[in-house]
Amino acid sequence: MKIWEDIVMSKVDVVEILKKSDALLEGHFLLSSGKHSNRYVQCAKVLRFPKYAEQVLSTVVDQIKDLDIDLVVGPAMGGVIVSYELGRQLNKETVFTERKDGVMELRRGFEVKPGAKIIIAEDVVTTGKSTIETKEALEKLGGEVIGIAFLIELEELKGRDKLEGYNIYSMLKY
Repeated sequence: MKIWEDIVMSKVDVVEILKKSDALLEGHFLLSSGKHSNRYVQCAKVLRFPKYAEQVLSTVVDQIKDLDIDLVVGPAMGGVIVSYELGRQLNKETVFTERKDGVMELRRGFEVKPGAKIIIAEDVVTTGKSTIETKEALEKLGGEVIGIAFLIELEELKGRDKLEGYNIYSMLKY
């Protein structure tokens, strides 16, 4: 069993990894939410490298490692790798939600035990829509969402505002 060491990274280190992996883009972007942004982080480009995924998500793990977590859940697509890597570093079970007929739900035989303490994990928060839908699906099954973790928060889009009342953890606010 490998013992993971805490990796302390500064904002500069994180931005450098995003640049090295061609994940940090600047210009004009029309997001899937319909909102516009002058910057975009294509998280899949950084997450394609396991070492970078480990390093950048260790900053989130450091924020949540002392929480009583039973399950890490990521909304598909953006949350699948993020939730897996958080779960791996925390040694916690990880599953994902996905849409069926426009509704976010657990599929593939995944289950939530009543009372399970859950962290929802995503790559980027923009509007908060898929996070809210995932939260609602998990709570209907009896889970208790104790926090929400993001790789990146695009602050100008104010997705955090829609998640009021929840503890939010992120690697980088941009």
